[in-house]
Amino acid sequence: MMPTPIQRRDPQQEQFIHLVRLGWDLRVLGVATSLVVPAAGPPLLEILSPSGVRVRIRVIHRAWGWVFTWRPWWSRLWRRSEWVWAEADNAADVIVSAVTV
Repeated sequence: MMPTPIQRRDPQQEQFIHLVRLGWDLRVLGVATSLVVPAAGPPLLEILSPSGVRVRIRVIHRAWGWVFTWRPWWSRLWRRSEWVWAEADNAADVIVSAVTV
């Protein structure tokens, strides 16, 4: 049976796809990444900042679309410097510049 051109994906599959694309874009910029796909819970991407801090990048769906966020899990504040649209062409550049500061 052929899949239809437009198929609904599970939200975790969408997250996975966005994170893989970001991981590849970061690789092109020379940043090593690790894709973490837990048995339960959403996937995430880990990178090691130049200062040695492990940064976990998540992708979440908001009313206007998917966004990458690297803010701490306990933070309830959305700061402009801690998220970027997942569909942005320069998402990897924004993340690299934010975590290398």
